[in-house]
Amino acid sequence: MDLKEIQNLIKFVAKSGASEVKLETGDVKITIKTGSDEKETIVHQVPMGGQMQQPMPVQQPQQQQAPAPSQEGASQNKEEQKAPAAEDDSKYITVKSPIIGTFYRKPSPDKPIFAEVGDTIKEGDVLCIIEAMKLFNEIESEVSGKIVKVLVDDSSPVEFDQPLFLVDPS
Repeated sequence: MDLKEIQNLIKFVAKSGASEVKLETGDVKITIKTGSDEKETIVHQVPMGGQMQQPMPVQQPQQQQAPAPSQEGASQNKEEQKAPAAEDDSKYITVKSPIIGTFYRKPSPDKPIFAEVGDTIKEGDVLCIIEAMKLFNEIESEVSGKIVKVLVDDSSPVEFDQPLFLVDPS
């Protein structure tokens, strides 16, 4: 089972609403658990000798805590400032990461950026690359439109389903 098939399986299970799926095929055993705030995928690869290697977590949740507001009035002002921006973003389509890995905006350091803010893109255009386990995966656009915002810094780690770009479809 290759990385692409595992990624597709993870997407399918996430959309299906199942709480746990176990799959064993040949030399690969996969357990996908979803529910509450915990998402975990474990892939067991059995070598030809038949001995089980240590489980390798493919996806682990990251715990994030919001900073405590220093004053109640200051936090209300911040919320008021964020509200209009959230309303403006609702008309845009969010391009999300299909896998976990490291986000790159260029195919290599000496090449130009795939997609810049203001660029018009069409379905199938490569927007970025995500490196996962030494494999470089080209992320193609599923929509046509204009890139409004890049939400991730170059060479940053990204999680599954993390927003990467905002695209104006009009």
